[in-house]
Amino acid sequence: MREIGRAIGDFIKKADMFLLLLCTLTTIFGIVAVSSATNYDGNTSYIMIQSVALGLGIFIYVILTLIDVDIIAERRELLLIFCALFIGCLYFWGIDGGTGNKSWLDVPLLPMNLQPAEICKIFFIIILAKSMSVSQNHLSSPLNVIKMAVITLFFFGLIIYVSSDLGVALTYIFIFIVMAFVGGVNVIWFLAALGTAGVTIPVIWPMLRTYQQNRILVLFDPSLDPDTYWQTKMSLRYIQNGGVSGQGLYNGTLVQAGGMGAQHTDFIFASIAEELGMLGCVVVLLLLTAIVVRCVYVGVKSGNYMNRIICIGIAGMLLFQILVNVGMCLGVLPVIGLTLPFISYGGSSIVTMFMAMGVVSGIHMRPAPDASARYIRPRQAAI
Repeated sequence: MREIGRAIGDFIKKADMFLLLLCTLTTIFGIVAVSSATNYDGNTSYIMIQSVALGLGIFIYVILTLIDVDIIAERRELLLIFCALFIGCLYFWGIDGGTGNKSWLDVPLLPMNLQPAEICKIFFIIILAKSMSVSQNHLSSPLNVIKMAVITLFFFGLIIYVSSDLGVALTYIFIFIVMAFVGGVNVIWFLAALGTAGVTIPVIWPMLRTYQQNRILVLFDPSLDPDTYWQTKMSLRYIQNGGVSGQGLYNGTLVQAGGMGAQHTDFIFASIAEELGMLGCVVVLLLLTAIVVRCVYVGVKSGNYMNRIICIGIAGMLLFQILVNVGMCLGVLPVIGLTLPFISYGGSSIVTMFMAMGVVSGIHMRPAPDASARYIRPRQAAI
C-alpha cells in the first residue's frame, strides 16, 4: 500500500496534469457533441461507451505516466510481434463497423469494440523511435533508412490486407515521414521517396478496391461515388446552416433529423458546426491545437533523443487525423474514415488517444537533461 501511495504522490507531483486537463476537457466536449448528434437515435448507449472510454483512458494515462517508456521500448521486438498478431486477428475475427472495413474486434465483457490498428499506432511510434535512437549517428545510411521503411510498410501492408482500412494505414505513413524528418534523415531520401512514389503509384493504384479509388476520384467526378459525394454535400450543408453561432445544442435542423449516419463519427465536426457554429468549431480546433503543441513542447524540453521523437510522432499522428477529418468535412480531402481525436464517437479512439498522452506525460515526468541535445533535428549524417 505504501508503494501505491508513493506512486500516486509521484503522479500528482510530476505528471503532466495540464495535458490531462486538456484531454479530459476536450473529451467531455466531444461526449456532449456526440450526445446531441445521436439524440435522434437514443443517445444513452453512446454516452455510456464514451464515458467508460474516458474513465478507462484516464486510468491508462496514469499507468503509462508511471512506466518509463524506455522499459517498453527495450522490448520493441516483442511489441512488433504483438502488433502483428493483434492486427492479424482481424483477418479471422474482424467485424465491419459500418464503414466497409473489417477494422474492429468484438471482445466479450467489453462495452466497446477494439480497433487493433488504432491502438498499435502508439506501439509503432515507440518501435520506430527506439530503432532511430539506436542508430541515430548513422540514421541516413541506406541500411537504417531501409529498415525504418520496411517496418512502416509492414504495418501499412498488414492493415490493408486484413482490414482494407486505408485511412488508418495512411496515418502510419505520415507518422513515419514526420519522425524521419524531425529525427534527422537526410532530405535526399525524401526526394528519392517522392520519385519512387511517382513510379509506384500506377502499380499500387490497381491494387486498391474500386470503392477506395472512387473515394479519391469523387473529388473530381461526383458521379463515381454518389454516396460519398452526398455525404460531403450534406456536411457542407451542416456547416452552412450553423453560421457563426450555430442553432444550439440539440436544436440543429439536420443533426436532430439524423441527416447522415456518420454525423457522430467521421462528420462530428460538421455536426458541431451546425449546432455551435463557427465559434464552436474554433473552440474544438483551439483545444486540439493546444494538445498538439503541448506534445511538441514536452518533446522539445526532453533531453533524450528517443523521447523527443516519440512526442513528435504522437503530435504528428494527432495533426494528420485533425487535418484529414476537418478536410473531409469541408470537402477538400477524400472521405477515408478517420475520426477527430478526442471528439468523434469511438471507444478505441478515445482509449488510444489517452494511451498516447500517457506516454507523453511519462516523458514529461522523467526529464533527461542532455547538454549536447540543443536541437530537435540533429546534424544530418552523410549517406
